[in-house]
Amino acid sequence: MRRILSIYRNDLRNLGKSPAAIVMLLGLAFLPSLYAWFNIEAAWDPYGNTQGIRVAVVNEDSGAEILGQPVRLGDEIVSSLQNNHQIGWIFTTEEKALSGVHHGEYYASLIIPEAFSRDISSVLTKEPVKAEIMYYVNEKINAIAPKITSKGASGIIEEVSSTFVQTASEALFRMFNTLGVELARELPVIEKTKTLVFRLEDMLPEIHTAIDTAGSDLDKASGIVGKAQKALPVANDILGNGETFAAEAAKVVERSRDVLAAAKPYIRQDLTVIRETADSVKATASLLADAAAEPKLVDDTLAAVIKKLEGAASLTQGVRDWFAGLDRFAAGGASTGGTSAFHTELASLDQLTSRIQGERTLLGEIQDSRKQGKAIAAAVLDKLSDRAGEVSQISGSLADRFDSDIVPKVSSAFDRADKTIAETRSLLNEAVAALPDIQKILQDAASGVAFGTRELAEVRKAFPTVEEKLHGIADRIRAFEQRGDIQEIIDLLVNDFEKKSDFFAHPVSLVENKLYPIPNYGSAMSPFFTTLSLWVGALLLVSLLSVEVQDCPGGCREYEVYFGRYLIFLQTALLQALFVTLGDIYLLKAYVHDPLWFVLFALLLSSVFMLIVYTLVSVFGNVGKAMAIVLLVLQLAGSGGTFPIQVTPPFFQAIYPYLPFTYGISMMREATGGILWDIVQLDFLRMAVYAGVALLLGLALKAPINRASSSLVRQAKRSKLIH
Repeated sequence: MRRILSIYRNDLRNLGKSPAAIVMLLGLAFLPSLYAWFNIEAAWDPYGNTQGIRVAVVNEDSGAEILGQPVRLGDEIVSSLQNNHQIGWIFTTEEKALSGVHHGEYYASLIIPEAFSRDISSVLTKEPVKAEIMYYVNEKINAIAPKITSKGASGIIEEVSSTFVQTASEALFRMFNTLGVELARELPVIEKTKTLVFRLEDMLPEIHTAIDTAGSDLDKASGIVGKAQKALPVANDILGNGETFAAEAAKVVERSRDVLAAAKPYIRQDLTVIRETADSVKATASLLADAAAEPKLVDDTLAAVIKKLEGAASLTQGVRDWFAGLDRFAAGGASTGGTSAFHTELASLDQLTSRIQGERTLLGEIQDSRKQGKAIAAAVLDKLSDRAGEVSQISGSLADRFDSDIVPKVSSAFDRADKTIAETRSLLNEAVAALPDIQKILQDAASGVAFGTRELAEVRKAFPTVEEKLHGIADRIRAFEQRGDIQEIIDLLVNDFEKKSDFFAHPVSLVENKLYPIPNYGSAMSPFFTTLSLWVGALLLVSLLSVEVQDCPGGCREYEVYFGRYLIFLQTALLQALFVTLGDIYLLKAYVHDPLWFVLFALLLSSVFMLIVYTLVSVFGNVGKAMAIVLLVLQLAGSGGTFPIQVTPPFFQAIYPYLPFTYGISMMREATGGILWDIVQLDFLRMAVYAGVALLLGLALKAPINRASSSLVRQAKRSKLIH
């Protein structure tokens, strides 16, 4: 130990004798900081300064109509982009746009064709055509810019889709609402007609009694007949209005049939989304079963699929409400035999709701278990996969049967509505036709009262026929009421169309929770560039400082030279760590959650990196320098410092667990975002292993390898090109 310290003190004395050496050593301590600072500053907020990326936009859309409402989606896209400053949108002609992309004036261009709105609106026709936006990108200008412009183009497509769904569904539900309001406004007319028929039916015994007792009680018969005669004009007026209402109701049902037909694509789309969500759950189950999966990726995927499930549950309830409304509307037909028309579909949707809730419960339990660090049982994952398979099968069955089975049922329901309205009109016509007969009977009764029993016999003869007709009309009205209530049709049609359309346009919302928020990209990259600069600093030191001791006092052993000279390297490496970390925090103002640990972790990493590089050069000479450079190159791509390691080629994923940078960057990230000590402890142990391997290599191999290579080194130096 005495000789080791003697070498270190001798190095410090020699350094003090040469001001130029001190300046050079301080420069070596400071130089790696510049490497880190310039890179961090250059990458401070690249994705927040994309407004300089110029993208040409050409709008040639001629517009279209959706259910009578004019729509110009191309103009809406342009208006939206004019308020979007994330990318430098340039609005120009097609010729200039394409020329600009070819010559690098624009990174990309978007061309909205003339038939854009017309193609989108074709979804409401029998032969829908997918709309297209032409996207041209020049990928030779820059590697990252095409990814940014592609993300912008994808955002436009999502916004257009959302806008169209909201516009189309609002038009549909607005029409539903108008039809329902019209039907509700005419409801009092039909109610009055129904009440009058029942009142006339109730009065038949009185009329019969009046006829029977006309001979003995003419005064009483006269009063009853007078009351009935006063009611007849009102009945005639109400029945006339009822005929008008019935005709309007027939038109309403026909228009409802058209509107509901237009809504079919959205119901089919909802069933498809539910099936896709089930497939996502099944994929998540597979990911959870993968022991090699990245924990953060698993947690993010788990949270995302739970959000999807909540959206799928909402969609399922919306589809069930739609079928329930149709079922109430169609439930009265005698042919159903007491079973609702959409019993099978409602039962399937109830099963969907139950299975989705089961999936949500299982995912919640899995999420809680992961938070507590518990292993997920294979049986739970199998159960989750089975539930997802059931949801996929049920929703897929509904989607597959939609056109072949469900749509005909809907049409049948409206056919029955048409038939019922036709029957109502027939009933009303019969009631109107029967009124003259009733009026005649009452007139005859009055004549009988006035002129005696001679006319009374004729009245008694005609009365049974009229009584039978009136009872028949009343019975048929009661049968109609048993088959369905017209108020249910009104409730189905009347709606808040703005809320409904907004729901269809945005059925699921994403709630983002940042667990370890870092305010900018530069701060997020500071762990990587800081770690990288420490290795670069170690390389600079071994390139300019000698690892050999020329004038060891009293003669020194190899391990004493190894440790004695390492101390001056360690001293400079620690200065490098202090300069770069303090500059990150106080000069660049990079965000660091735990500044003290950020500095301490860097000191530890710099010590270990210096030991590794120093050992390689001390043992292998110039070959060791080359080995250190190769390690640097491998770690740049294989440590996950820039891109997630999962997106790199298999070779880099294979070496990732064995590279010092992997755990050094991990420690620095913990200090930057917020420390989890279990992660830091594992990283610290791995860094200790690297230090131990370096020490073992230096102590065991330095002497034999130096002796074996001494002759080769002398020959290389004779060339006067290699030192």
